[in-house]
Amino acid sequence: MAGVVPGVNTGSVPSSFTRTIGPVATSRLAVAVLIFMTITVGYPVFAMVRRFADLGSPGGVSRWSAIDAGLIGFTIGQAVASTALTLAIGLPLAHVLARYRFAGQGVVEAATLVPFILPTVVVAVAVQRLLSPLGVEVDGINGSLIAILVAHVVFNVSVVVRIVGGYWRQLDIRPNEAAALLGAAPWTVFRRVTFPRIAPAILAAAAVVFFFTFTSFGVIVILGGLTRATLETEIYRYAILRNDFGSAAVLAVIQAVAVAGLALVNQRLQKRLTAASSSSQAILGARPIGSLAERVHATVVVSGTLLFLLAPLLSLAVRSFVVDGQPGFGNYTALLDRPAILVISPARAVLNSILFAALAALLAALIGTTAALAAQAHGRLAHLTEIAVLVPLGISAVTLGFGYLVGFTFGDLRSSPILLITAHAVIGIPFVVAAVLPALRNFDGGVLDAAALLGAPPRRVLTKVALPILRPALVAGAGFAAAVSLGEFGASGFLARSRSSLTAPQAVFGLLGQPAPAFQGQAAALCVVLGLLVIALVLLIDRGRGSLGRSWL
Repeated sequence: MAGVVPGVNTGSVPSSFTRTIGPVATSRLAVAVLIFMTITVGYPVFAMVRRFADLGSPGGVSRWSAIDAGLIGFTIGQAVASTALTLAIGLPLAHVLARYRFAGQGVVEAATLVPFILPTVVVAVAVQRLLSPLGVEVDGINGSLIAILVAHVVFNVSVVVRIVGGYWRQLDIRPNEAAALLGAAPWTVFRRVTFPRIAPAILAAAAVVFFFTFTSFGVIVILGGLTRATLETEIYRYAILRNDFGSAAVLAVIQAVAVAGLALVNQRLQKRLTAASSSSQAILGARPIGSLAERVHATVVVSGTLLFLLAPLLSLAVRSFVVDGQPGFGNYTALLDRPAILVISPARAVLNSILFAALAALLAALIGTTAALAAQAHGRLAHLTEIAVLVPLGISAVTLGFGYLVGFTFGDLRSSPILLITAHAVIGIPFVVAAVLPALRNFDGGVLDAAALLGAPPRRVLTKVALPILRPALVAGAGFAAAVSLGEFGASGFLARSRSSLTAPQAVFGLLGQPAPAFQGQAAALCVVLGLLVIALVLLIDRGRGSLGRSWL
């Protein structure tokens, strides 16, 4: 799964934690985090670049043949088309949710978020199950551009609704009312008054959606077949299917540079959006639905969008209970048996995913919280630590997985789940930091100072005073890291290479590779189980946070 790039408040930093821990201990925490990030992120990237540098050796020139104009063109083109369609479908719903108040509005907002929090393999299979009966050919060889675009829109509409709708909701309504009083038609008011003011939010949302679709892996590899390839999928195919690490390194470096550039653009747009939002007068324009035309408009937009978003998921759920044309639970009971194409049963793969998610979340919570504590100090070391833990946001999971594959070649690491758990933890660390760091910076430092004045040693102040207060933020960050791990598919494609490391998304991919209806039914059932696990986890996290998905967007 991928969530919107989580932001971190970089405002004024209180010094209570620094005084409590001590500047020396804080520096040691920062150094420990930097060492961990160097080993788990810096070294794999270095190993990948070193493979790329080998192109200067004899025979290395042929690896440049992996670069294909059509490949790059399709990667960019499908991302542009997906972004445009997502905006076209998401903006009307963002308008309705921002400007009207109606019964069930919270349920609608939560429903739009459901596809976004699901693993990409679940959304891809759901779209496949919906479109196949409608005549859209989606199989392992002949990919479908229509299916790819639909899946990307289903997955990313909530990004537009949350970013644009949240910003739109804060706009002062008085300029619109003044323009209407002066005789401007509704379309003119929108075009001349509203649109220029929401343009920063639209650009920010478009940048995030483009980032997601440009680096999309699960959707492309499942729905694109062998005929629709992007940079992400070709890195995987060259490395895993063709064992051509040199060509994969060429594509991975190109991808890494492009993703880093997109991350910088996204960061700048998010800063502009934050600045514009902070200058808004925040006079809410939301009002109850009035006229019949408004009611019809809102009903059509809400019902149509929800049908588009949820129909694939409903189709997947229904078809998971169909066995040989008859309703039944056979697909679910078959998950307990090991099919010939998998090294373990799908049920065992689910247990692996749960175990890996728990361990990855614990590691992400440890490193993320340590980094957040170290970032409380002033100085370059603290700033460098904060930057280091956010670096994974600028590296796609596929690139990270490939770096692990070519970098950690010693011992039996490749055949153990250690690398897989570490990669999942690294991907989840930014979510922990995004949850814990703002909580630390909003922390009442007087509580820590009072405990210290009463004679409590620093370790006791942290464990008995600070951690209980910060526990909700810490649990939320670790929970989101676990949810990301459950659905992670990009890095797992490189690292889940043994019986002990096969994950549920990889099992889904393996089952989909077989045309037999029995395997297809098991894949659908496994997707439903995986989706329910992720939704249950997010709901448990949300119980103490008040708004579904607030930390995701």
